[in-house]
Amino acid sequence: MTGPSRTAPEQDLPRVSTGSEGLDDILGGGLDANRMYLYEGRPGTGKTTIALQFLLRGVRGGERVLYISLSETQRELSLVARRHGWSLQGVDIFELVPPETTLDPERELTVFHPAEMELSETTNLIFKEVERINPTRVVLDSLSELRLLAQNPLRYRRQVLALKHFFTNRNCTVVLLDDLSSSQDDLQLHSIAHGVVMLEQVAIDYGAERRRLRVIKMRGIRFRGGFHDFTIEQGGLRVFPRLVAAEHHRSFPGEFALSGSSELDQLLGGGLERGTNALLLGAAGVGKSSLALSYAIAAAERGEHAVFFAFDEGRGTVEARARTLGLPLQKHLDSGMIRFQQIDPAELSPGEFAAILRRSVEADNARLVVIDSLNGYLNAMPDERFLILQMHELLSYLAQQGVLTILILAQHGLVGPMDTPLDISYLSDAVLMLRYFEFAGTVRRALSVVKKRSGNHEHNIREFRLGANGIKLGPPLHEFNGIFSGNPHYTGTVLPEGPVG
Repeated sequence: MTGPSRTAPEQDLPRVSTGSEGLDDILGGGLDANRMYLYEGRPGTGKTTIALQFLLRGVRGGERVLYISLSETQRELSLVARRHGWSLQGVDIFELVPPETTLDPERELTVFHPAEMELSETTNLIFKEVERINPTRVVLDSLSELRLLAQNPLRYRRQVLALKHFFTNRNCTVVLLDDLSSSQDDLQLHSIAHGVVMLEQVAIDYGAERRRLRVIKMRGIRFRGGFHDFTIEQGGLRVFPRLVAAEHHRSFPGEFALSGSSELDQLLGGGLERGTNALLLGAAGVGKSSLALSYAIAAAERGEHAVFFAFDEGRGTVEARARTLGLPLQKHLDSGMIRFQQIDPAELSPGEFAAILRRSVEADNARLVVIDSLNGYLNAMPDERFLILQMHELLSYLAQQGVLTILILAQHGLVGPMDTPLDISYLSDAVLMLRYFEFAGTVRRALSVVKKRSGNHEHNIREFRLGANGIKLGPPLHEFNGIFSGNPHYTGTVLPEGPVG
C-alpha cells in the first residue's frame, strides 16, 4: 500500500466509485467526493471509456452527471457507449467541438468551435453549463484543447486553477482527461489535481498489446502502488489489481493432500502438505503432467475442487493422456470437480491470470492448483525478470489460502545434461526430479524427491512407469549410479528386471 496514513476525519469522508470495481479496490473504496482528479494517457488507452463508466455509475445512483467534450462529438461518444452495451440516457453532454454534419436547429446540444473563441470564453461557457445543470459528477475531455487555446503554460495553469476554484465551492466530483499531447509531462497539472491516474498501452514483440494503469498520486488516500493490468472489454475497463499476498489469509487444517499412490506418498514422507507447492522438473514427455493430473483426480475423489491451468497443451491432449493411463478425468470434468482452463500466453496478461486464479480459489473454492507449465507462463511475461516476483506473490497467496500448488517446468533436452530455462527451485517447498535413463537398450523413467521443506522424505531414486493403471513406482534403484547426471552406470551383478508395473 502506498500513500500517507489517513486521519480519522479523512476516513469519514464519503467515497465516490470510479465505476470500475478494480480501480475502486486499488484506491481502497474509490475517490474522495468533491475533488478534482486527472486521468492521463496516450490516445487509445481507454480514458474515454473509464470516464463514461464513472458517469454511468452516478446515473445508476440517481445523480445528475455532465460530460463536457472539447475533443469528441456526441456521435463518437454514443458509438463508444453502444459498443459497450450502454445507454447515455441520463448523461448530459455539453459539446464544444465542431459538428460532423449540418447543425439541426432542433438539436438540444449547444455546439461551439474552440478555435473561434478565446480561452476565457470557453471556460465561462463551461461554468454556465455546470451552473445550469448542477451535476454531482463531471468529466472534462480533454485538457489538450485548453492547452492549445492557452498558447503558453502560465495562462494554461491559471485557467486550470480557475476550473479547480470554481468546482471547489460546488458539490461535484470532477475527472479531467489529458491525452498527453504536450511534448513533456505536465507536472504542474499533477500538482493541481487531487489525484492522478496514468493509463498505458504497451506493445510487445508478439501477441496482443498490454494495457496497464498506475495511480501516481492520491491525496489523503492509501492506495495499492505499482502497475495494474487491465483490459478493455464489452462493458468497459476491467482492471486487475496487483496481487499483494499479505492482504489475503485464511485458516486451514495442516494435513497431507495425498496423490492417490501410496508409493508416491511414502516417497514424499507421507504426502504433500496443504499450503505448500511442489515443482515437477524434467524433460518433455517424462510424465510431469501425468503426475500432476493424478493429484488433481485424487483431490476430486476426496470431494475437493481442483483447477488445471494449461499453457502448453490442449484439453483434448490431456483427456487422451488420462484415458491412456486409465485415469477417470472425464467424470470429474463433467461434474465440475476438476476445471480445465486453457491459457493463451500471447493474449493473457499476468495480472489477468492472477485474477482468474484468485477467482478459482475464492469463488470456486479450489483446493489444488496445477500450472502446466512455467515455460508457457514465462512467455506471458513482458520481461522474465518479473516472473520470479510475480510467482512469489502467487505462491505466497496460494499458501495463505491453504491451497496445494503443483508447478511444472520442462527442462531443455531429453537425456544427458539438462538445461533449466529459469531457476525457481528456491521458491518451491518441494522439488521432484523426473529423468529418463537407459539400460539394456530400454528407455526407463526415474523419480526422486530432491527437496522438501516441510518434513522428511525418502532420498532414494525410484523407477516409475506410466501404464494403463496409472503411475506405478518400483523399488529404490540402489545398484545404479549417475542416473540424474545423465550417465547411468549399473553396479549390480544380476540384471534388473524390466520396467515396473
